Amino acid sequence: MNRKLKSTLSLVGLLLLIVVVSGVYVFVFQRGKLNEKKNKLEELKASNYNPDQLTLQYKDLLKRSTVLDSILAARKFNIPQNLSQIKFYDFINNVSAPYSPNSQVDVEFLSQNQDKNFLYYEYKLSGKASYSDLYNLVYAIEHSKELKKITNVTLNNLVVTDEDGVPNFLVGFTLNVGVYFSTNDRFATAKLVENNLRTAEEYDAFYPAIRNQIPPNVDMLLDVQGAKLLALIPEGAFVADNKGNTYLVYEGEQVYLGYLTKIDYDKNTVNFILNKGGIIEKVQLALENEKTKEK
Repeated sequence: MNRKLKSTLSLVGLLLLIVVVSGVYVFVFQRGKLNEKKNKLEELKASNYNPDQLTLQYKDLLKRSTVLDSILAARKFNIPQNLSQIKFYDFINNVSAPYSPNSQVDVEFLSQNQDKNFLYYEYKLSGKASYSDLYNLVYAIEHSKELKKITNVTLNNLVVTDEDGVPNFLVGFTLNVGVYFSTNDRFATAKLVENNLRTAEEYDAFYPAIRNQIPPNVDMLLDVQGAKLLALIPEGAFVADNKGNTYLVYEGEQVYLGYLTKIDYDKNTVNFILNKGGIIEKVQLALENEKTKEK
């Protein structure tokens, strides 16, 4: 056997060896990866939809989603998904923004709890407010679009005197509030629209019928107690208070704690009605000469 034939046989053997090794590597060691790639290719082929068909499916799903969202939006309450604790603080700040300066609301986070299939954050609200502001606060919490429940209430009367000495009759309160949320979006709308949280004025059930606190005469009005009727003129009546200050007053004009209700030119008298801490009192002043005639 010559050298040329030996070289040729050697090359053929080397080539066969390379083919065998490559086949073993591809079909034995790479078999798992090949099967994985093949399955992935089959999935891609199976989901290779026509763009027009995909567009039609998208429009149909969008329509169904809009219908479902409108149904949820029409419900009085929604339960949001994975609610942030900060959101309730923002809600209280927005609701209480128009309240009077005498009203104050403090918010404290207590805990996270579970109620059947839902979770809720528990907060404690405390402070003081006018009856009207407190009523609006309770109404806003109970009627908010995102479900909230007041679970406990404590109320008491407060009298706060301002820098002018005017008493303000407030309500001290403590409220426990549960703010509900869910781990999924089945009970929430895509775009939240808050309910109407405005309410009409309500009678102040905590305002005392009889009050020991009488507001001071900060507007320097006529104090009828101890006053004297000096003269009657077509335009009104001249009245002097117990300090000697003279006032010209007219029918319907405000005086300290009340109003001038009537000027009687026939009897030369003026009549007042006063509200002394819930006690209504009528006061009549007459000219000095009329008092003398009566005697």
